[in-house]
Amino acid sequence: MSSNQIRNGSLDATLRPEKWDDYIGQRSVKENLSILIKAAKERKQSPEHLLFYGPPGLGKTTLTHLVAKETGNQIKITSGPAIEKVGDLASVITNLSPNDILFIDEVHRLNKSVEEVLYPAMESGSLDIIIGKGPSARTIQLELPPFTLIAATTKISLLSSPLRSRFSGGVFKLEFYTEEEISEILRRSAKMLNIEVDNKSVFDIAKRSRFTPRSANYLLKRCRDYAQIHKRRVIDLDVTEKVFSLLGIDEIGLTKADRTMLETIIMNFGGGPVGLNTVAASLSEDKGTLEEYNEPYLIQVGFIERTPRGRMATQKAYEHLNKEISSNDRSLFNK
Repeated sequence: MSSNQIRNGSLDATLRPEKWDDYIGQRSVKENLSILIKAAKERKQSPEHLLFYGPPGLGKTTLTHLVAKETGNQIKITSGPAIEKVGDLASVITNLSPNDILFIDEVHRLNKSVEEVLYPAMESGSLDIIIGKGPSARTIQLELPPFTLIAATTKISLLSSPLRSRFSGGVFKLEFYTEEEISEILRRSAKMLNIEVDNKSVFDIAKRSRFTPRSANYLLKRCRDYAQIHKRRVIDLDVTEKVFSLLGIDEIGLTKADRTMLETIIMNFGGGPVGLNTVAASLSEDKGTLEEYNEPYLIQVGFIERTPRGRMATQKAYEHLNKEISSNDRSLFNK
């Protein structure tokens, strides 16, 4: 596929695997889904309802599209915030054809009233709608065609237990990818984008990808842009190093914001412990941004610890930033 065949608005969709065998990683989830889908097809039934959860960028939406392709069924896509009222849900569900797949992204953001109406739809294939108010109100029960609900969330803890328990097909957690898996994804993406990347550059991008395919593909596209503008036929280490320098991304994927957060904890607060609100105020940054974007990866690579008294920078963080550990900090590490 040549790059001029890819429309700007559909670039990310183009990089999604079209076949089950092209989906790299998440082996356990794939094996379970493969059995579930094959068994449902043999029974000539829709697959049972599925829930995918995990951090952003790990392939929840991609998996959903692949389930639809494997079953040969149509997919209708919506999101939790888009379904504001019971009527919105009724409009979506009643327009489903038999065996369609309904995908609800960010399902944890569904209103509670909508969620309660969803229970019988998932469990018994019926939709209970209340018409009118007060003594004259009456309930109409609509029979629904068989369908599969696939939901995705980045915050499974915000889902109620009754909703979680109704995903009878299974609740699947998507794990972070290995560098080898990311490298394989990058080679496939490069082929789809019709660009040439040498092996060393593939690994260089992979180790800065924060273990997520979305980040890896983003970095690959920025390297492609740089190579195109500077008339470089092949993306090599010279290209990647210059791109990462421009983006402020270091050798393990830390951004300038990540490093600033670590440096603030180390330089301003003696390495911690310090409350996240205090760090956010010091950086003039929103607490939610630090907690949801910066902190998870810093914890994952072992640079920050969460303690009852607040956040602490670890010895690995000092070493990565080439900061000297004071005697007080060293006594904390030796405890």
